[in-house]
Amino acid sequence: MLDINTSIKSVPRITPKYIRVLEKLGLFTVKDLLLYLPFRYDDFSKIVPLSKDFVGQAITTSGKIIKAKNNRLFRRKMTITEIIIEDENGEKLKAVWFNQPYILENFPVGSTARFSGKLGTAGKYFSMSNPAFEKSTRDATNTGCLVPIYSEASGITSKWIRWQIKTLLPLAKNMPDILPEEIRKKYNLSDIYTTLSQIHFPDNAEKLVRAQKRIAFQEMFLVQLKTLEIKKEFEEKNSNKIRFDEKLIKNFVSNLPFKLTNAQRKASFEILKDLERSHPMNRLLNGDVGSGKTIVAAISALQTISAGYQTAIMAPTEVLARQHFESFCEIFKNYDFNIALLTSSYKLVYQKNKNKLVRRDVLLEKIASGKINLVIGTHALIQKDVKFRNLALVIIDEQHRFGVNQRAMLQSETMHIDDGIKKSIPHLLTMTATPIPRTLAIAFFGSLDLSILDEMPKNRKPITTKIVTPSERNKIYEFIRSEIKKERQVFVILPLVEESLSESMLDVKAVKVEHERLSRKIFPEFKLGLLHGKLKAKEKEEVMENFKNKNFDILVSTSVVEVGIDIPNATVIVIENSERFGLTQLHQFRGRVGRGKEQSYCFLFTEKKPARLNIMEKTNDGFEISEHDLKLRGPGQFFGTIQSGLPDIAMEHLSNVKLIKFARAEAKDLLENDPELKGHPLLADALKKFSEKIHLE
Repeated sequence: MLDINTSIKSVPRITPKYIRVLEKLGLFTVKDLLLYLPFRYDDFSKIVPLSKDFVGQAITTSGKIIKAKNNRLFRRKMTITEIIIEDENGEKLKAVWFNQPYILENFPVGSTARFSGKLGTAGKYFSMSNPAFEKSTRDATNTGCLVPIYSEASGITSKWIRWQIKTLLPLAKNMPDILPEEIRKKYNLSDIYTTLSQIHFPDNAEKLVRAQKRIAFQEMFLVQLKTLEIKKEFEEKNSNKIRFDEKLIKNFVSNLPFKLTNAQRKASFEILKDLERSHPMNRLLNGDVGSGKTIVAAISALQTISAGYQTAIMAPTEVLARQHFESFCEIFKNYDFNIALLTSSYKLVYQKNKNKLVRRDVLLEKIASGKINLVIGTHALIQKDVKFRNLALVIIDEQHRFGVNQRAMLQSETMHIDDGIKKSIPHLLTMTATPIPRTLAIAFFGSLDLSILDEMPKNRKPITTKIVTPSERNKIYEFIRSEIKKERQVFVILPLVEESLSESMLDVKAVKVEHERLSRKIFPEFKLGLLHGKLKAKEKEEVMENFKNKNFDILVSTSVVEVGIDIPNATVIVIENSERFGLTQLHQFRGRVGRGKEQSYCFLFTEKKPARLNIMEKTNDGFEISEHDLKLRGPGQFFGTIQSGLPDIAMEHLSNVKLIKFARAEAKDLLENDPELKGHPLLADALKKFSEKIHLE
């Protein structure tokens, strides 16, 4: 007998072919399948007779099939299926499908059917292209309602998922509800069975919103439980008190070739005071592109190393880790520090102004013995074979926007690093280059203290930004020529690596094709480099090194350059198809230039010139842009749901500050009364699974 814990392998109708795909999606039981939520809905709830009044609208109509046939076009290797129905008023609709000849088997002439889609006209008939369909005798599942659309995988369609869930949904009546009843009553949240019924097959838009709110609250409640748990765990741990050596820091700051901003001074002071405490610092340094996070991190590392302890810096990519290594070697060139770079591709040690390659085992021994003061790397640093002698500070550079789950995991991991010091854990400083509105910071980083760099260095020239339509393209190319003749360099950014077969992406200039076009037709007199995500780390490093050393005048790249690559001589960035990117991402791209003394320029090439791009011309303030982006696109796209690890529904509700505050208050209250969740075993189990969903990328 089936229940929610039954393996999908034991469900009739789910064959081995489907099982393999479902397991790839992480769906192993009936419960997993029922909790696989739609990411959007097609609104086919408007059921109307055929009429010119509805042309151009998405509708559902029904009628008797009076004609049905498959037309085979042998030359084009295509089958066109045509079905004509007549509604109760005698109006006729021609429905057409491409390469789906099996449709005829479902609809013999004389039977009745429902079709949903955008209504058009074709000669004497009304028309629909590729409509959703089902027999009129069946319950409305694919037509005549708000139709759920799921993330699909090879061989599995939304229609197939709907069919399975419709059959299995009654089993949710026996699904235990992890949200305590008193919380559900307090906030008028539906039980889990009602919620899932309305999420998958909503009766109407109002009931759908209520169900989504319940799911969003549940996810935020788990997030807040997790972050509060980690915060409590951090506060209960001991760390090494690192005394604030005012003379050391003043001397370092006075010898910098620039003056710190007030925001940098304030953030540095907050961090140095945190390091003096006996329990670990747990702070987020949230700053705009170019606001000077690196120097603030350097001040905290200098204080820690000078007190006799080790520091570790983690970056999200090998290219960025290598760049940090070079930056910190330069920053600390007048100090007798040993600095190491440890990633899967690099094992380098900087000692007495020289870099040398070493074997991994030799480097690990140097780290374990304490001969290395500062270790920089990727997440390779938290592998089990990496042991420290006296690690007291971990800095995580999150420039590519890790989400809440990965954040929680990284925080937990810093507690379990073999730091060589008994009964203490390292202080933790996290940095992010995406300016995050405060409301989102509460939700995503609820367990951290917050320092904000909202002030740019005085010598920074604002980047001139211009939206460029096709008619102005040649003018900009001429401007680029003039900049290169002044020995400046240029970035050209594109959204894809290769031409996609997907119809919606055909107009996107692929990076390889564009590199070829620019090299041959537009800038044959200049040297062009090519960078994209499919290159190996060493190859990317080589390309960036060549660009940095001015062996290329122009670098044509995909969005891999979004993450902190520093080329002070680059003064121009061109972003193709800029309308395809979010404002926050465009701002990150723009931050690749404007790092030197010269005036820099950002050109947003677009065919459509959407109004939302105008803010890019008006301001260089990342916090203002991120607030604007949040209003336009919502938090899901702002962070990226993949990075966040949260379902789309929870992401969509992240700008609902009230919901976050309620979830946090309830989580706090629950943990105060039942810190180990012994009285809430279902919640404890859900929280454990929530933590297990986390993956480091």
